Amino acid sequence: MNKKNKSLTAGGVLVALGIIYGDIGTSPLYVFNAIIGNRVISSELVLGALSCIIWTLTLITSLKYIYLALSADNKGEGGVFALFALVRKGKARWLVYAAIIGCCTLLADGFLTPAISISSAVEGLRLVYPGIQTTSIVIAIMVALFLFQQFNTGAIGKSFGPIMLLWFSTIGIFGLLQWINNPEVFKAINPYYAWTFATQYPGGFWLLGAVFLCTTGAEALYSELGLCGKHNMRVSWGLIKICLLSNYFGQAAWLLQQTGQQGIGQTFFLSAPNGFLWWSILIAALATLVGSQALISGTFTLVSQAIKLKLWPNSKFRYISHVRDQIYIPSINWILMTGCITAVLIFRESTDMESAYGLAIILNMLMTTSLMVYYFKEIKKSLVRTIMLASLFFMLEGIFLISNLDKFLHGGWFTYTIAILFFIMMFVLHKARLLRQKYREFVNLKDYIPLLQELQADTSVPKEASHLVYMSVADSKRHIDTSIIYSIFRKRPKRADVYWFVHVDTVDSPYASKYLVDAIIPKKCFFVRIQLGFKAEHRVNRIFTEILSDLSEKGEVDLSSPHPSLHKHNLDADFKFIILYTRASVDNEISSFDSIVIQGYRLIKKLSLSTEAQFGLELANVEEETVPIMIGPPAKVRIHRENEVKALEKEMRYSSQAK
Repeated sequence: MNKKNKSLTAGGVLVALGIIYGDIGTSPLYVFNAIIGNRVISSELVLGALSCIIWTLTLITSLKYIYLALSADNKGEGGVFALFALVRKGKARWLVYAAIIGCCTLLADGFLTPAISISSAVEGLRLVYPGIQTTSIVIAIMVALFLFQQFNTGAIGKSFGPIMLLWFSTIGIFGLLQWINNPEVFKAINPYYAWTFATQYPGGFWLLGAVFLCTTGAEALYSELGLCGKHNMRVSWGLIKICLLSNYFGQAAWLLQQTGQQGIGQTFFLSAPNGFLWWSILIAALATLVGSQALISGTFTLVSQAIKLKLWPNSKFRYISHVRDQIYIPSINWILMTGCITAVLIFRESTDMESAYGLAIILNMLMTTSLMVYYFKEIKKSLVRTIMLASLFFMLEGIFLISNLDKFLHGGWFTYTIAILFFIMMFVLHKARLLRQKYREFVNLKDYIPLLQELQADTSVPKEASHLVYMSVADSKRHIDTSIIYSIFRKRPKRADVYWFVHVDTVDSPYASKYLVDAIIPKKCFFVRIQLGFKAEHRVNRIFTEILSDLSEKGEVDLSSPHPSLHKHNLDADFKFIILYTRASVDNEISSFDSIVIQGYRLIKKLSLSTEAQFGLELANVEEETVPIMIGPPAKVRIHRENEVKALEKEMRYSSQAK
């Protein structure tokens, strides 16, 4: 992360406004609509709902995420994977599943976020043109938004901060103009109104699922910590919360004037001052686009972290600006676009989307709470924060989870279906990797040094390449994969002037980028360990080229061609990369579950980015090999050698019987 972003600056606060709070900042467009629905407006309903909103924003957004979660940062980075990277060395195996569930549910709710936000803004046009069909307009805007992702958004991104500053200023002032004439709404600050609303108002407990929509963007807020820094986020949240509460107070004040009416809808636009309807529609549309853009970029970042932690299939992505986090993942972009358009076609109205939104994200919040409890208990040894998290937020978020369950049959199944599909994919990848790690064998590299030297000197074996490079799973010079030994000596002897064993290690530090080199045989065999952070660029081919250049300058390796005709022209030596694919041996006896995992893994690998493309080796000299590994005990085959004399007697006897 840029050091300038770590310190508190006016520019950092403005950036936070533009790229962090787009989701939670546009919630006033639909929260009261979801709460009121077709109900008769009463002071108990309005003040109780407002009190719940106030305390939800205070406890979950301010206390949990702004204070506690931002303190659980991984060298300035936040989010479920950054938190998982901090605690994954612990003995608790459930940690990885908490991270996987958190990722899946956050992605799943992301299919509804642009749909509900943009729909809510565009539906404001109905106050001007009552018969207008907004579905096609919403889809057209979303198609343009997703097509735009592949271009460099840096220049336009600079305008996000001012747009959101204008948005928050607008909603704050709109709210002020309403509540200043009806200060009765400030009674809702008393949590008693929230308590009576949840326990005494008819159906009030289940309405907490609609109240929860006011804080659904809090998890995305934590995930984008690395973009702005905690100090800028905390200061900007103070300003944003004032504007959000001002608007919620204003909408509540306006609703109190409509007591006795039923199913008003469009509360945000109707409560705007006279003469400002068009302005409210325009600024809301711009704010929802900014919020959707922020969510899409955040999704790209989340998936790229999952890829580097080997919890997501390898996917092609590219950096579209000089900013580290400005990446573009085509497959995720089109999946998101398809999912968002599908959501619009299924639900069509923002009111129907409100009935489905939030069910998945509350499960994500519970997973984050679980990881944070473990972090503060085992890593920080903070008893106070551990007790606070465990007692307060498990209870509070548990209540919200139960109240949101009512949404399942009203559309919540949509996000849960997506989340389950993502979970199955990530679970298969994780279990397959565990199986491979469990049964992959390593040998002492020192034992094979004499064999490598003899093979290099054996001119009867055709030379495979001047420099032969293997990607190694082993992470130290002491051991090497048996699959590599199998490839070099057994499958087809491969002679080379120089052997390279390269291991890429994803470390817990987000932007780490360093390497270690051990000369196994001076100038003839090297073990290279590349350490990259889970948010650093994993362009292995370029990194390896830089390493070679460094070693050549220091005289540790000769990179000139060994062939006289090429050497005299100062041409570089040829390199060949060997990519090994392990495959479970047909002689294995494995359980049905493991067999399903292996078949699922093979299917995912077929649909994933190839290893050579992942490492940036598409244009290099690459050869793929498949080597067997044993998953489970070998199958038992019973066979015995028969005596030749007895076999001949049996054959003669059968022949005579046949006649």
